[in-house]
Amino acid sequence: MAKKQFKAESKKLLDMMIHSVYTHKEIFLRELISNASDAIDKLHYISLTDGGVGLDRSDFFIKIDVDKDKRLLTVSDNGIGMTKEDLESNLGIIAKSGSLDFKKDINQGETKEQDIDIIGQFGVGFYSAFMVSDEVSVLSKAYGSDEAYLWKSSGADGYTITKAEREEVGTTIVLKIKQDGADENYGEFLEEYRLRSLVKKYSDYIRYPIKMDVEKSREVETDETDEDGEKKTKFETYVEEETLNSMVPIWQRTKKEVSDEECMTFYKENYYDYEDPVKVIRISAEGQVEYKAMLFIPAKAPYDFYTREFKKGLQLYSNGVMIMEKCEDLLPDHFRFVAGIVDSPDLSLNISRELLQHDRQLKIIAKYLEKRIREELEKLLKSDREKYEKFYGAFGRQLKYGVLADFGMNKESLENLLLFHSAKEDKLVSLKEYKDAMPEGQDSIYYATGNTVAKAKALPQAEQVLEKGYDMLCMTDEEDDFVINMLREYEGKNFLSVNEADLDLQTDEEKKELEKQADENKDLLDFVKESLGGKVAEVKISSKLKTHAVCLASTGGVSLEMEKYFDMIPGAEKPKAQRVLELNAGHSSFEALKNAFENDKEKAAK
Repeated sequence: MAKKQFKAESKKLLDMMIHSVYTHKEIFLRELISNASDAIDKLHYISLTDGGVGLDRSDFFIKIDVDKDKRLLTVSDNGIGMTKEDLESNLGIIAKSGSLDFKKDINQGETKEQDIDIIGQFGVGFYSAFMVSDEVSVLSKAYGSDEAYLWKSSGADGYTITKAEREEVGTTIVLKIKQDGADENYGEFLEEYRLRSLVKKYSDYIRYPIKMDVEKSREVETDETDEDGEKKTKFETYVEEETLNSMVPIWQRTKKEVSDEECMTFYKENYYDYEDPVKVIRISAEGQVEYKAMLFIPAKAPYDFYTREFKKGLQLYSNGVMIMEKCEDLLPDHFRFVAGIVDSPDLSLNISRELLQHDRQLKIIAKYLEKRIREELEKLLKSDREKYEKFYGAFGRQLKYGVLADFGMNKESLENLLLFHSAKEDKLVSLKEYKDAMPEGQDSIYYATGNTVAKAKALPQAEQVLEKGYDMLCMTDEEDDFVINMLREYEGKNFLSVNEADLDLQTDEEKKELEKQADENKDLLDFVKESLGGKVAEVKISSKLKTHAVCLASTGGVSLEMEKYFDMIPGAEKPKAQRVLELNAGHSSFEALKNAFENDKEKAAK
């Protein structure tokens, strides 16, 4: 039979697909298996109303065969098959999808079978086989037909269709795998381990069994005996057909069918973690978008979590076929620690099924997932404090970064998830817990920053706050000052650092006494400021200090801790804090300074 030519536009598309559309050559197996699944779906749908099919669901399968010597890889199914016309229209015209037509037909009909999901939409996946093959053959016998036909092509130069023999209904695709090159190892697609891993990666949840003959070994007895008269054994190799895929995704099952313990085992096996996650979130959504999700909140951070190498994202499936290994658009950065899977039949896919169009459905799913993750973390905080604190130890800083990101756009949704160390309670508390415990008359939320909790509590500036009976939050992470600066207030209560120049905690009498001391010592304070040569913006009599002689406070938008952080960043100009030197007028050191100022100014300056 004379070779037929692809249409001009199909030639161009085929060349583009082989060289451009698919990022990874390994994707071809996923496409062929998906097409086989489509073919079985179609025949299964017909079998629901036509008893003449003679097959029930358990009879359907997809088979992979390998002939290493001839470099042949075969994918076959017992699905609906194709007529000569189907081969001509579906394979002769690239991007003509029989699956899409079938989907339209059943959706327009009166009967809608929910159990039928047709994966293929574009009719181009089959041609990915040419990325790894010199020649592709398709032998097919359609349901209801007595004739079989063989479609064969070596690529863009055209194809032939000839009459052939096939006993059963279905399709067999044979790929003649390319020879290895200097930079390409096509032979890997003839290796059992590689094929097994690709099925597991992309097609593990195809609903029909994917079978392959697998070489195994076993111990057998021989006719020889040892010195004790026992028969010797040897190992022999044998071939056994094995189902490579698990078929029913764990996230598609109901809570009655799968326990949380089984979900945690699934997490540990698939995400290479030896610890149980602190939370399993299971979602089955219908409405604007239909999807199922299984999310996991880990108990500890991966080793590379706070590095640029870490990639966030959830596995994205459509009808059991993995579309993306890491879909970043499904998670906001502040929840980048979440692992898991989303499976939706409603997604708009591009022609290679590798990338996702940024469509409305994806945004709806992402928005709901963010809300649900936040709610589940809030529940965990209330119901299992120990687990939440373990989680917070691993990912608390990520939540803080979320408060800072996008100019504080997410601060209100994250503020109730934050924990800080209470100086009074000597444990972690939430902002709500701090506020609820505030005594009458306390108008601000007080905090102190330091390298450790002990150093923060020991600050001279903290004495006045603690003496008043007020609690103080101890903040030890370098980003804490920035977080508080972004939050500004919590439920109407302003944040106030004990390092601020004035905490305004004095009584009226104390304020009058302070003004009196400031007036009496004005010349001394000016002298101290001048002697320090511009190192401080102000010198004042302290209203905070009780037992300590002196402390440094700050005023303005940049705190002392912020200045330390900015100093670590390479660059020319660094924002500086405006320092305020506070002196304790009731301390013996102040009296010594005063005497030196009156009697020996050189000594006082030193």
